Amino acid sequence: MDDLDRTILAHLSADARLSVAVLARRLKVARSTIQARLERLETTGVIAGYTVKLGESARQGRIRASVLLTIEPRSLANVLTRLRALPQVEKVHTTSGRVDLLLQVAAQTTTALDEVLDAIGAITGVRSSESLIHLSTKVDRAD
Repeated sequence: MDDLDRTILAHLSADARLSVAVLARRLKVARSTIQARLERLETTGVIAGYTVKLGESARQGRIRASVLLTIEPRSLANVLTRLRALPQVEKVHTTSGRVDLLLQVAAQTTTALDEVLDAIGAITGVRSSESLIHLSTKVDRAD
């Protein structure tokens, strides 16, 4: 990747709806150049897709939590299979340090969140869990 690729990605990260023509105009390059770069970035997997990032108003009414999981040795495959089956589990990250997995979970009510946390804790192979309820978002640059 060169500077032009990084600049294209930065513009698309800010607004994935930008057209090839607008990108070309902003970056002062030919539309064919932008199109070729986008095709290469998609083909090589640098760009995995284009999506909508929900704003705070769309996320209101959902209670979110980060869940720290410690799992038994050699139980990762089973735990991941069970976590994938829970629609409230939005993301699962492996980590280094005192915990093995970091989950992002969302539910409509505290009762629903409590139920999914209980379900996660009951998965065979989960040794311990700690839940951190999200109160407000102060900075969000990801995704």
